Amino acid sequence: MAVYEYRVRDRSGKILKSQMEAESVNQVRDLLRAKNMMIVEIKAPKAGLNADVKIPFLDNRPPGLKQVSIFSKQLATLINAGVPLVQSLTILQKQIEHKGFQQVVKSIRTEVEAGTPLSEAIAKYPKIFDRLYVNLVRAGETSGTLDTVLQRIAAFQEKDLALRGKIKSAMTYPTVVLVFALLITYFLLTTIVPQFAGILTQLNAPLPFITRMLMAISEFLKHSTLFIVLGIAALVFGYRWYYSKPQGRRVIDDIKLRMPVFGNLIQKSAISSFARTFGLLISSGVNIIESLEITRGTANNAIVEESIDNAKNVVMVGEQMSSSLATSKVFPPMVVSMINIGEETGAMDTMLDKVGDFYDREVDEAVEGLTAAIEPLMIVFLGGIVGTIVAGMFLPMFSIIGALSQ
Repeated sequence: MAVYEYRVRDRSGKILKSQMEAESVNQVRDLLRAKNMMIVEIKAPKAGLNADVKIPFLDNRPPGLKQVSIFSKQLATLINAGVPLVQSLTILQKQIEHKGFQQVVKSIRTEVEAGTPLSEAIAKYPKIFDRLYVNLVRAGETSGTLDTVLQRIAAFQEKDLALRGKIKSAMTYPTVVLVFALLITYFLLTTIVPQFAGILTQLNAPLPFITRMLMAISEFLKHSTLFIVLGIAALVFGYRWYYSKPQGRRVIDDIKLRMPVFGNLIQKSAISSFARTFGLLISSGVNIIESLEITRGTANNAIVEESIDNAKNVVMVGEQMSSSLATSKVFPPMVVSMINIGEETGAMDTMLDKVGDFYDREVDEAVEGLTAAIEPLMIVFLGGIVGTIVAGMFLPMFSIIGALSQ
């Protein structure tokens, strides 16, 4: 028998963590439900006494979301065509180019061939198949709609990839321009400015304020580069340390949501992700409490997680989720109204799909607007830096030339 770790919520709402020996995840689930425990998470057994399952090449280079999405779509197609699951996994194993992922699929096929449910087999590889994926597959196995669920997973992952790609492309241009601007500025201030400063000093020319400021910055950079690098490293370390604390993460995530322009984009992408993830779970047959718990784990923002937690607590006492979301500063009235309509009509998954589609378009527009606004701003920023340095160096030269011509 394998050792399973689990987290449950008792009748008072307190989270309890423990472990038990069992033959399968289903047996653990049945035993916990028999004790009237609300299951939060069950971790799959690991080799030995819950040691990590390691696959060659996997730890250093795990397969990307795109590869997992392709795997899901192909597996759904094969199952829908009537190919048995074990044979489907055998076919896909031969087609996968990623060596580590190929070994994972081979191991999964072996376990499924021995009678292990697919959801239990993939749960042993959380670096590839997250909790959302595992729960959806389990729901598909229970309802006999595994091929449909896998198609939904693939579509969800494709939308997620598209959203990430848009945000990444919007951030790439300003990041590259900013890095080049800083490098050019550093080069000018530590190489070109000192040469002009030496010439101006020898000529005893009167120096305007802008020139004196540039010379002071140049001297500081020449002699303090190491301290600047150490200071930046300390700031990064301090940020990560503070963000690792619950209160620090909440403060920083709240600031992110309040940021001009970027905060709006973060909020819209969070709502889109919430609607698509929660809708996918509900439509696949996962119960609402577990769906909210899983969705919370994909939020990537402490404020959004807090709102989902509050909604889950409200649902647990028999009230409507929309009543809790209405008090949240993350979800606007339109989203709350759509969810309320879904609760009243029993078409929650349909309403969430509509919300997800709407906010996908909102994210697209926000990204386009952000890109359009940032490009001229970055050009002006870079031109301003170079122009300031050129002006600071050449203004004294003009004064010297004017004095010599008299």
